[in-house]
Amino acid sequence: MSMSSSLLLPAVASDHEHVRALVRVSPGIPFAVRVVKRGIDIVMAIFGLLIAAAFSPFIILAIRVDSAGPVFYRQKRAAGTGVRNRSGRRQFASFDMLKFRSMRIDAEKQTGAILASENDSRVTRVGRFLRKTRLDELPQLWNVLIGDMSLVGPRPERPELFENLALAIPFFEERMRDCRPGITGLAQISLGYTGRAPSGSVVAQMDSCLVNPFKLANADGSEADDMRTKLLFDLAYVASLEHFWTFIATELTIILKTPWVMLRGLGR
Repeated sequence: MSMSSSLLLPAVASDHEHVRALVRVSPGIPFAVRVVKRGIDIVMAIFGLLIAAAFSPFIILAIRVDSAGPVFYRQKRAAGTGVRNRSGRRQFASFDMLKFRSMRIDAEKQTGAILASENDSRVTRVGRFLRKTRLDELPQLWNVLIGDMSLVGPRPERPELFENLALAIPFFEERMRDCRPGITGLAQISLGYTGRAPSGSVVAQMDSCLVNPFKLANADGSEADDMRTKLLFDLAYVASLEHFWTFIATELTIILKTPWVMLRGLGR
């Protein structure tokens, strides 16, 4: 996929092993792209909610039978690039994202806010199925309809996690510039559950730049490694919004491939 934005992938350089990155900030999404994208969001959200209404009662019943707790889960997620306050910390606009509950109600009692991992022990039996098929994301169609999210876009992170990732990964916040967070995205249809690039892919050949680029001790397998890989796909998607026909091709490709990812159980 072509990109009009200039993007230099992070690389380890010299004895200091610092990261060099160059991202040209988009001048803005064209009006035509904004109108069509919002139109697609509204139509697909209404259509999706009508279809979901047919089998959501079965999901609700399964969650109720499987574990104690509410059926729906409301969680704060970050949107936009954020601004720095007087103390230097980055603050993000946030919204309440809806999901079918897939974890125990005390999932973060001991750990606090952390990213979910593959085979996460906090996930319920029904929740494991919902996550693999991404059916736990269905309530977010309501977020799309009211304008908090878009059908396609970078996945939103928890504000506290977003801040830490922005500190660890140069330009991480740029993935949300001028773009609503999405239910699905280029990263979700291109990568596995953990976000690691498929073996033998072009991106996998860049592991030396993406996986522990600072060569820190005991840092292998960190959450930031997978998020660096996802960042490449998120930036590519945001760049595609700069031109109408590139946007149309990318948007439709992601929308059409998402059901296949769901059926194969490759979602995160």
